[in-house]
Amino acid sequence: MDPQKDTNSELFTLDIGGMTCGSCVGRVEKALDKIPGVEAASVNLATEQAKIRVNADSGVKIDDIIALVQKTGYSAKISAPHGIPELAPSKLFWGTDGLGRVILGFSLSAPLFLPMFLMPFGIHWSLSPTWQLLLATPVQFFLGWRFYKAGFKSLMSGVGNMDLLVALGTSAAYGLSAYQMIASPHASHELYFEGSAVIICMVMLGKWLEARAKQQTSEAIRALQKLWPEHAKVIERNIVISENSALDQFRDLPLDQVFPKDRVLVLPGERIPVDGIILLGNSHVDESLLTGESDPVKKHLGEKVIGGSLNGEGLLVIEAQAVGVESVLSKIISLVEDAQTQKAPIQKLVDQVSAIFVPSVIGIAIITGLANWFYLDSASVAILRAVSVLVIACPCALGLATPAAIMAGTGVAACFGILIKDPQVLELAHRLNIVAFDKTGTLTIGKPRLLEIIPFGDSYAVDDILASAAGLQLGSEHPLAKALLDAAKQRGLNPITPTDSKALPGIGISGRPSAGVFLGLSLNLQSIASLEGNPHYSAILAKAQACFDAGQTISVLMNQENPSSPIAIIAFGDELKDNAQEAVTSLHKLHIRAVMLSGDNLAAANRVAKTIGIQEVFAKIMPSNKAEIIRQLQSKDGERQFVAMVGDGVNDAPALATADVGMAMSTGTDVAMQAAGITLMRGDPTLVANAIDISRRTWKKIQQNLFWAFIFNATGIPLAALGYLSPMLAGSAMALSSFCVLSNALLLKRWRPAH
Repeated sequence: MDPQKDTNSELFTLDIGGMTCGSCVGRVEKALDKIPGVEAASVNLATEQAKIRVNADSGVKIDDIIALVQKTGYSAKISAPHGIPELAPSKLFWGTDGLGRVILGFSLSAPLFLPMFLMPFGIHWSLSPTWQLLLATPVQFFLGWRFYKAGFKSLMSGVGNMDLLVALGTSAAYGLSAYQMIASPHASHELYFEGSAVIICMVMLGKWLEARAKQQTSEAIRALQKLWPEHAKVIERNIVISENSALDQFRDLPLDQVFPKDRVLVLPGERIPVDGIILLGNSHVDESLLTGESDPVKKHLGEKVIGGSLNGEGLLVIEAQAVGVESVLSKIISLVEDAQTQKAPIQKLVDQVSAIFVPSVIGIAIITGLANWFYLDSASVAILRAVSVLVIACPCALGLATPAAIMAGTGVAACFGILIKDPQVLELAHRLNIVAFDKTGTLTIGKPRLLEIIPFGDSYAVDDILASAAGLQLGSEHPLAKALLDAAKQRGLNPITPTDSKALPGIGISGRPSAGVFLGLSLNLQSIASLEGNPHYSAILAKAQACFDAGQTISVLMNQENPSSPIAIIAFGDELKDNAQEAVTSLHKLHIRAVMLSGDNLAAANRVAKTIGIQEVFAKIMPSNKAEIIRQLQSKDGERQFVAMVGDGVNDAPALATADVGMAMSTGTDVAMQAAGITLMRGDPTLVANAIDISRRTWKKIQQNLFWAFIFNATGIPLAALGYLSPMLAGSAMALSSFCVLSNALLLKRWRPAH
């Protein structure tokens, strides 16, 4: 049964500004979940977006939701379609996390911390306390004001964040220094202004690097967005199109003013602005950024083209079929964006940890300060160690570990024709041990082709038989008729136009192509019995049986004037894709077992499976039974097996949904693609192994990031509490942790498919 669309829910996407760590994410989600009418909310730190599902009958307005988020302490606005904006250079330099502010901060802080590097050489020099105060104060309260502002808002909402930790830690160091300055005006070595200033500068540097890295993780989305031309050359609908009229009579319209049925002119070398059908011209089209196919594809009259692809050498006139959000490119971008804003299940655990992280760190810092004061009898040492604990404990790395890897992994996969729609796939792909292929359209081309003409005797040449049989099928839309006509065209034969052509419903077609009256009959094991009275029945059955055993569809061409003597058996079959065997071999290299589901008889299915290296076959499978086969595979041998299903048809949808990981070929139906967690943008079975490979690598990056984020805090906090890390080093280490997590995720951008 097809899924019913929920008309009582609305989905909104908000751009959220001001989030700095996983605690911020939890705070925004908690606020959204409390709003009556909000059914679900998911906030992503890496994309800085929130996806919100609202009950349409609840009466809640998006403006109310935005106001509540702003009341929580963050900026919010409705996200533009496909809105992962690229930061302007001015914002990257002078914005809140801009490089200009970082440079200014280090320029003011340099005279404070550089004297420390002279001490190993016996040079003990430092600025006077007044100069230290003058240099540290603008860093603390001008450049560092953002930490106070965000920290105060988080404190008022009852949920701490990274800004609160930085504000508390640097204020403690600055305050202690100011106190020491008043108590001992000439003891400049007892001041810690350099610690508070450098901590703020290092955190700002880390946030700037983080902003840059976030931009890189979303490069795949922006690359797809740039495929859209801004304008389209639209030809008036009342003009009879020809190459000359198309060149002379068109209007250059903004893309949002193009409608379906409009006729669009595309010159050589231009981007195709809409999805449509070619009305005039032939050309090669580069679809590499959409499908991952590196070679340009030859496009002829009547064939479909995808908006965003690059036209080659020919002039084309296209009838627009889908524009804007209905286009393939728009849907690809939406799928990738949805995947990047969704959370992997493991992220829920991380969010729970982040929610209690800041209060726990503040508690540890207080205990550290009291313990050191009690045992060392030094208030300044106790405060400095408490400051180090506050500063080094950073939930940023935890909050970024998973979404940064998901953004990078799904982005690079999309560049090579693999759309990962469901992040849960990433947690399951590394456990896959079985891939089940639907045969038709997945391992095979999916439409019948002429495989063989088997003559009876030497009376007719094979080319003559093909020309006559193709002539009988002129004007027919039957798949076997098209296969015959295509075969004749490929061999350079002109179909012999028959006279007295007549369709015989349920039987075949008859006509007089030249000498004799030819009859084309489509046969199967049941209908062949109708020829039992024919004197050539045994000969027909013998040749036909071999074809049936091979899983082929056959027609028999007969001459009714002689009397009904067979001329030839014509065998059709669904030909294997060129890279089907390579796809299976690639899975074996990943230690994954491949199985095949087929509606053919066992002998025919085994023949196909043996050709491509599949050992396990399920034959004579009805479409409705595919999901049950998947369930059997999942519990095979008494152990839980993790199964991926690869298909392309409507009848594959239940099996795709039942499998742990569903993969749909984009050459198939929308229903199949909706049911699958991964969409393969080309009908290339080698993409299956590539999809599993990038999913595994992304999952490894998530694990690595989470490991280092947890280890960083687990080792850094004790070292800071015991005095092995100064506040300045703690601040540097905290900034470095987030940068390392993002840099590790960005390594996924170097991934390339094996095939």
